[in-house]
Amino acid sequence: MSYANSRIPASAQQGVHERLAARVRTHLEHPFRKPVADCNRAAHARALAGWDGRAPLILDAGCGVGHSTIELARTFPDHWVIGVDQSEERLQRRKPYPAALLPDNMVFVRADLVDFWRLLAENGPRLARHYILYPNPWPKIGHLGRRWPAHPVFPFICRLGGTLECRSNWAVYVAEFALALELALGRAVPWETFAAEQALTPFERKYRDSGQTLYRLCADLGAAR
Repeated sequence: MSYANSRIPASAQQGVHERLAARVRTHLEHPFRKPVADCNRAAHARALAGWDGRAPLILDAGCGVGHSTIELARTFPDHWVIGVDQSEERLQRRKPYPAALLPDNMVFVRADLVDFWRLLAENGPRLARHYILYPNPWPKIGHLGRRWPAHPVFPFICRLGGTLECRSNWAVYVAEFALALELALGRAVPWETFAAEQALTPFERKYRDSGQTLYRLCADLGAAR
């Protein structure tokens, strides 16, 4: 497949899943009590070890090879930027700059986001900005429970505060994220198409250059807990 010939996620599901709202309400009403792995507690500690305790925090959730983390650290030089991914191979992949030129206001950690989000929500600190970027959909109808808006961890995402930004090349995913946030926050959460003139990730660049429509939502969660 050539570089600028990627496909939009294929799915028989053309709109918000009929069971999404019920799942979100269930997760909001019933605590998620899965044990947290020690390795993820250690990752949480590593993520904050270089933080001065004062700089606003940015979380790049599922950062992949980390290009977005680097760009965010350069865009927000007075913030501490945490890039989290479950794959050590992706995190170790060669970056587009020599190590000496990488921003010093960021850190990469390997962790399971389900645990990492909960540790942040339960132990702090709150976020200033939170990015959930590509690739994110599980497009089959039966994949609903694997998407973050329908996952038991979703209420913890809402408790992290700050500005949450989700981007996707599948409109259904962003619409579901918006509905889940609406149920959690008690207010409408708009979403939109956008041009991505400066792509944050390699996937965003590829999708954009393939002529796909890109979607995003930005929700101000404030100092929510």
